[in-house]
Amino acid sequence: MGAYLLLAGAIVAEVTATISLKLSEGFSRTGPSIVVVAGYAAAFVCLGLALKTMPVAVAYAIWAAVGVALVAVIGAVFFKEAMNPTMVLGLALVIGGVVLLELGRSVQ
Repeated sequence: MGAYLLLAGAIVAEVTATISLKLSEGFSRTGPSIVVVAGYAAAFVCLGLALKTMPVAVAYAIWAAVGVALVAVIGAVFFKEAMNPTMVLGLALVIGGVVLLELGRSVQ
């Protein structure tokens, strides 16, 4: 359970850093730029700690898929970026792939 909490922390930190990257306007704004560096550093530390007890394929797949989905939703809601049914299907397929990886891990 601890590894999944660390993974959740890594996801939150990475999503925060990615959104701050947009807000930094090419690193021309100091506050968001600091959040970018701190967020990515925290994400990698948390991910590294989670990998002590989790398979790398599962951890990275969850981290990447949830991060992509959250950033896409935040982009659509807060930045009014495009989101259409094809993109939603793509996100669902990515998340479905992660679920299959997790299920495959339990069938040994």
